[in-house]
Amino acid sequence: MFRTNIMVFLFFVLFTASGVFAREPRSSGHLIINSFQQDTAKDIQLLYNGKIWRNLYYNVNENQFLFSNDYLPGSVTINGKTFHNILLKYDIFKDEILTPSDPGGTVQLNKEKVDSFSVRFHTKIYNFKKLREDTIRATDLYYNVLYQGKTCFCIKYYKKIEKLAVEGQYDSFYQFSKLFFVRNKEFIQISGKSDLLKAMESKRDLVKIFIKKNKLSITENEPESFIPVIRFYDSISQ
Repeated sequence: MFRTNIMVFLFFVLFTASGVFAREPRSSGHLIINSFQQDTAKDIQLLYNGKIWRNLYYNVNENQFLFSNDYLPGSVTINGKTFHNILLKYDIFKDEILTPSDPGGTVQLNKEKVDSFSVRFHTKIYNFKKLREDTIRATDLYYNVLYQGKTCFCIKYYKKIEKLAVEGQYDSFYQFSKLFFVRNKEFIQISGKSDLLKAMESKRDLVKIFIKKNKLSITENEPESFIPVIRFYDSISQ
């Protein structure tokens, strides 16, 4: 009798536990799919439409990602639909964005469907938009857009591999970036005030007066310092 009661008790415990676990939301890449409260299964399929990512550069010193080797909180817009609270890595060597997936894998999002994305690093949010610099080759690349008006001001981040950079034995990633002033879909690379003024052509003299009057300091080391000048240029341009 005692043995029978024990068996019944164990059955009850297991049955109850299985009911609890069955109600647990399924996770995908450490994110709870049920957190997409108003998203359908079709939306989730849209988000994870991509291919399994494999790290082909594990033997290269440093890494190919922007800001951090860890996933960063952010959002991504795909075919006009924005998904919030997504974990992302931006591979600037291949210009691709990644998100974790179960079980313990990584998905490279379908770049053809991605419109834009953002990531938060420390206390700052970086907004990236897919733009086309080369109309001949029709290449779409992700740019960190600092200003968008009649014109656009953005940063392109790059990583390259330097051969035998570490102790003459190991390859290593190194990072650099370029600033672009975009006018009428033309990408003009700028590195300082003189490049920017040259790009502003007929409005150059008025812009010079504006800079001098407001005692503005413009430097490549602080890309945001270009924004007031570009905003003024837009305001006086037709």
